[in-house]
Amino acid sequence: MKRPGNRLSSARPLLGTALALVTLLASALPAAASAPSPSASVATGSPRPVVTVAQGGLRGQSRDGAQEFLGVPYAAPPVGDARLRAPQPPPRWNGVREAVQQAPACLQFSPFGLADPRAVSEDCLYLDVYRPRTARPGARLPVVLWMHGGAYSQGTGAQFGGRTMADLTQSVVVSINYRLGQLGYLALPELGGDNARRSGSFGLMDQIAALQWTRQNIAAFGGNPGSVTISGQSAGSGSVCALLAAPSAAGLFHRAVLQSGPCTLLRTPDSASAEGQARSFAAHAGCAVPGKVAACLRAASGAALVEAARTLPTPGPVSGDGLLPLPPAQAIGSGSWNKVPVLIGSTRSEARFFVALTQPHLTAEQYTAQVLADYGAAGPEVLARYPVAAHGSPYLALSAVMTDSTFACHTAWTAQLFASQVPTYVYEFDDPQSPTLAGAQVPGLDESNAHSAELAYLHDFTMGERPLTPVQAALGTRMKRYWAAFARFGAPVVPGQTAWPPAGAAAGAVLTLNPSATRTTSSFGEDHQCAFWRTQPPRPL
Repeated sequence: MKRPGNRLSSARPLLGTALALVTLLASALPAAASAPSPSASVATGSPRPVVTVAQGGLRGQSRDGAQEFLGVPYAAPPVGDARLRAPQPPPRWNGVREAVQQAPACLQFSPFGLADPRAVSEDCLYLDVYRPRTARPGARLPVVLWMHGGAYSQGTGAQFGGRTMADLTQSVVVSINYRLGQLGYLALPELGGDNARRSGSFGLMDQIAALQWTRQNIAAFGGNPGSVTISGQSAGSGSVCALLAAPSAAGLFHRAVLQSGPCTLLRTPDSASAEGQARSFAAHAGCAVPGKVAACLRAASGAALVEAARTLPTPGPVSGDGLLPLPPAQAIGSGSWNKVPVLIGSTRSEARFFVALTQPHLTAEQYTAQVLADYGAAGPEVLARYPVAAHGSPYLALSAVMTDSTFACHTAWTAQLFASQVPTYVYEFDDPQSPTLAGAQVPGLDESNAHSAELAYLHDFTMGERPLTPVQAALGTRMKRYWAAFARFGAPVVPGQTAWPPAGAAAGAVLTLNPSATRTTSSFGEDHQCAFWRTQPPRPL
């Protein structure tokens, strides 16, 4: 494959609007319950598992064939004077701590927040650990650490259970919370001056702290601290990009999985522009008096901060400081990054999710007018390449335009950056019957293969609109085995499953994950018209 050079984004402004709506939609969905779901089975009558970590003992529970330790603190509560500061080590406790209740989600910086406000708190730096029922200290099982998505402003690790993955693949799964919104990402020098990295990307610091906790303690659960895979989807994948480029994360992980969040698409703002946005936010929060901004923000109510962010969403991690010196795509392209094997991919029709949220009843006339307005001189060629007649509806045509110009081609271009330096494995999820998120389905629209479609196949997921069929569940089993093999060996080699060659071994090799015919293809770039999109000028999200 030809290297994509310095091309960082060809995303459309419309996608930025649509991406913001992911926050709105997911925030309106029910919060993950702390108690076991009705379909879960908690073992009774047998001794409950106990492990000892650096802070004290933890008593978990056996459930659905695996063991889980929930609500484990990996950092001190970032509340009071600790708000908007770098995370600190968790306190020790006496005796054995109960670990059977998931922690609250971090404060949600979305228009509505989680449906159940009791499940939200600034005291939220906790993680859940899932391990096979037979795991014991010293087993040295591969570890997968998961970071949820949600535009850096909403979500929780509690929505992504790892029991099935752990039991099926003999791996240890860790799912974390990290600070969100402007509590997690606020590029003000008066805040960054309090930490050694002179950074306001506290959410990224949280993720590094979770990795440090994992390195120190995961052996007690049977995990191998020398075999940690970081994994994330959407903004979680953007977090993986940032960790790959963060010098202080070096040595904390050994593989990386990026799902629907390519590094060339999810750009990081520079510290100067981010500071301007941060000062606007502080002013909206009533904290604009010079010399008193930090104290004012630490004293403000959480509700006031959420309100101030309604029209000023966080940009996520910032580059150009001591934590993230270079934008991730630039760092990777230059070879100055934490080099590890990479597994990267996207869903077949990512943008269906966003278009369904914003323009579900788009007419042919509106589609034509929008493409001409958005793409200027290239508009007529875009229309010729994506005619409504070839796609079945204006909704599907616009979804194809947005999918190809953003997630699909940027996945290919980001993979090219990786493949020239490390073993890289590329996938495309393609189940034409896949369920969407609960509450997101628009009657009459085909939302299969949309953004987030693959999540229910990899996790004990709490946000799907319906359970998987047996055929889909079988695909999920194969996917879990691929992911776990990559975590174990650095290559997704699974006996009896379709061979998955690295991207550099065959030009453009991509594994298509389909319920009936998982196969390798070299036509991904052609299918998504990436040669054409490479000629279009970069545009910001």
